[in-house]
Amino acid sequence: MSKQDSSFFVRRLHSLLGVVPLGVFLVQHLIINNFATRGPEAFNTAAGFMGNLPFVLVLETFVIYLPILFHGIYGVYIAFTAKNNVGQYGTYRNWMFLIQRITGIIAFVFIAIHVYQTRFQVLLGAEVNFDMMADILGSPFWFVFYVVGVLAVVFHFANGLWSFMITWGITQSPKSQQIMSYVAIIVFVIVGFIGVQTLFAFI
Repeated sequence: MSKQDSSFFVRRLHSLLGVVPLGVFLVQHLIINNFATRGPEAFNTAAGFMGNLPFVLVLETFVIYLPILFHGIYGVYIAFTAKNNVGQYGTYRNWMFLIQRITGIIAFVFIAIHVYQTRFQVLLGAEVNFDMMADILGSPFWFVFYVVGVLAVVFHFANGLWSFMITWGITQSPKSQQIMSYVAIIVFVIVGFIGVQTLFAFI
């Protein structure tokens, strides 16, 4: 396999993992967490169900953590090697390209900290429940951090859908790409609202 073919394959894999499984997990994770809007008991029941799934550690490792590591590390590489030209060509797509890289870095940092504050604490004997998240988000600093982090992750996913559709040859015409831009905006608004609404439920 040539260097060019290898790069093409890695970029396709990077794009695929951003939608499946990570994008699917993101939406599912935010929907489960949104049970917090119904009260502590509803959230604890939903979180407990997810935490007690059979082979949960294996599922988390191969469906979440390893894909996140690959997607995140390679994404950071892309972000720091990409040539941004918004200064010369301030088009909508060029700005989306730049913001995609910025939100990718923010998302990577946010996810790492979120995993440390939740799943890593489970290894130390803690339980992921309503009180844990309420304690974290009770701090104004962490609340703002989570709002920025969640919106960065959701934007990165929604805008990533647009590039995914092109990378995999699904949207080839300018019209189909424009329609997908509108779809990405709608996804960002809906999923972002779910995520932020959930955060407010903990305070």
